[in-house]
Amino acid sequence: MNSGKRITVLLVDDHEMVRVGLRSLLSRSGQIAVVGEAGTAREAVAEAARLRPMVVLLDLRLPDGNGADVAREIKREQPDARVLVLTSYTDEALILRAIEGGADGYLLKEITGVNLAESIVRVAQGGMVLDPLVARRLMKRPEAVAASGDAMADLPDVEREILRMVALGKTNKEIAAVLDFAETTVRNYLSRIFQKIGVANRAEAAAWFVQRQPK
Repeated sequence: MNSGKRITVLLVDDHEMVRVGLRSLLSRSGQIAVVGEAGTAREAVAEAARLRPMVVLLDLRLPDGNGADVAREIKREQPDARVLVLTSYTDEALILRAIEGGADGYLLKEITGVNLAESIVRVAQGGMVLDPLVARRLMKRPEAVAASGDAMADLPDVEREILRMVALGKTNKEIAAVLDFAETTVRNYLSRIFQKIGVANRAEAAAWFVQRQPK
């Protein structure tokens, strides 16, 4: 479903008042149209299939299941759907499970309405967003630290620049335009970068980069 050129969003949270508040906040953006709501995992999967929103704004704790499993199911049924986690949980296991489930971003509920709307737009355009606290927790994993070593220093300038833009949430198309590359070239670079630094996806790559910036 699409409302003109606006980004269609499905809200998934088990608290009705949270959904009401989110709908009110997002209604202020001329770029976003909330097309549905769900309060359970079962409802989320069903409504995503029925409404086919561009972005699913998803809490992780649901009364009948885990949001990470919902993300995985939605991605399996609709590979083009974008899933943005919005939660209060910073548990490392939950973060990893959500990212491995295919989440395109992970935000905490302390975020402002303006920043949330901007993040939804970014994710809808193919970018990735990651709360800085989540990035720090993600990259404190022993396996991530062990895999990284001095990899940042070993990366060529162009690969560091691509990583920087990934951490900013840039899409492959945007990165390609900045560097005057073909999108396929950017994808090939990212595949090599992921292998070098020991990560599996854009979210982990962004976290890896953020963690290694000067404090």
